Amino acid sequence: MTDDVNGRSVIVTGAGSGIGRAAALAFAAQGDRVVVADLNAEGAGAVVKEIDEAGGTAVAVTGDLSEQAVVDRVAATAVERFGGVDVLVNNAGIMDSMSALGDVSDAEWERLIRVNLTAPFLLTRAVLPHMLAAGRGAIVNTASEAALRGSAAGAAYTASKHGVVGLTKSLAVMYRKNGIRANAVCPGGTATAISVDADRTAHGPAAIAPHFVNLGRVSRPEEQAAAILFLASKAASNINGAILPVDDGWSAV
Repeated sequence: MTDDVNGRSVIVTGAGSGIGRAAALAFAAQGDRVVVADLNAEGAGAVVKEIDEAGGTAVAVTGDLSEQAVVDRVAATAVERFGGVDVLVNNAGIMDSMSALGDVSDAEWERLIRVNLTAPFLLTRAVLPHMLAAGRGAIVNTASEAALRGSAAGAAYTASKHGVVGLTKSLAVMYRKNGIRANAVCPGGTATAISVDADRTAHGPAAIAPHFVNLGRVSRPEEQAAAILFLASKAASNINGAILPVDDGWSAV
């Protein structure tokens, strides 16, 4: 495994579309070999095809990353095909219905926590032995503007992304002496395919709607990917435990 760009083994989850797709393409464009992990087989395959046609190297692994068997397959693919895991980007996530806590169903809560928080935990745990053996590694988690405030999403999504921040900071502290860094980006509004199924008249959406006046410019997925690539690079070698808003100043309001 190499020390920096060009030839690293990189896992990107949620890589079939949106921010994950942009990150996978960007890593591949600089010579990294990418495991494109996504629930959607068609989307993952299309990204691998894009990378192959551009002269890069990628392989798709599809399945629900909240399931241990899928996580094990993703990690094993990176090790078997590319020799290890240099970079892990935990990007896959789902949105809630902007529900206030009193309106959140058990099913919504459990699914949001499972996909947005437990899946990154499972995959990080799976790749850590390989990073520890190599004495280095970079982990970049996609949190959210909702990880920084209580007015950017519903209760379930907000709690899950606050959890991602806690997971990131814990990793940074506990593994810094092992050469492993963990950071997170907090995207603001970004032009992706993720949709929100919310009843605007319900308590949650009505309560947080006024706060979106400060949203700022909606970013392109490539802008989020650029921040992810930086945090995974040698240029960020002394950045560890950082929670980076990429939100056109929304978090500064």
